[in-house]
Amino acid sequence: MTNAIEFSGVQKSFGNTEVIRGVDLAVEQGEIHAVIGPNGAGKSTLFNLVTGRYHVSRGRIELNGENITNRAPHDIFRKGLSRSFQVTNIFPRMSVFENVRCGVLWNLGYHYSFWHFVNRRRDLRERTESILEQTGLASRRNVPAGLLSYSDQRALEIAVTIAGGASVVLLDEPTSGMSSSETEQAVALIRDISATRTMVIVEHDMGVVFDLADRISVLVYGKVIATGTPEEIRSNAKVQEAYLGTEAA
Repeated sequence: MTNAIEFSGVQKSFGNTEVIRGVDLAVEQGEIHAVIGPNGAGKSTLFNLVTGRYHVSRGRIELNGENITNRAPHDIFRKGLSRSFQVTNIFPRMSVFENVRCGVLWNLGYHYSFWHFVNRRRDLRERTESILEQTGLASRRNVPAGLLSYSDQRALEIAVTIAGGASVVLLDEPTSGMSSSETEQAVALIRDISATRTMVIVEHDMGVVFDLADRISVLVYGKVIATGTPEEIRSNAKVQEAYLGTEAA
């Protein structure tokens, strides 16, 4: 089976500083794959490379078997990859419904054509309503996004991320800043939407990582030092030394 994402010898340098130092990593179709590592390990840079925000200095990245190395972000999005950001990125003055509808527009091929009266499009409305139900936001559909609680804003960002119809979704720190109860809700949401998608998450909360992930890759100083199941990573001596520590292990 073709991998959802595959990095082959990927390197990224900023001037003389090498941040990603030859990453080989395969994300399998349909799995939840977590990428962990200490601050400065290169996790966000890796996300920025696969989404086209940064150019690869050397190596190759494939999405569903197709070479997407150094393609424009909008091209990569159209090929089925979408991401959320560590800092919530929504339209605060638009309603929850309108935020999600913006993502659905692209998925249904309407783009931003001003001659389409979007309020009259049944398919657009039904798809938007379905995503709101799936992400638990239906009761807040008319609330301006900027007035939502922090956890609901994160849920809305995930809703917008999946609205484009992506088969591969990247989530950057999806539970950052949440309380324990909010984190539980976020984990349940991620598990639900992963049923039909490949998910790649960067997350510092090890409880979330070990609860959610099918496999985990550990990135340290721009290199993957281990990839395996949560049990394999938990018992890996190199990982314990480099990141988890004896207490977490």
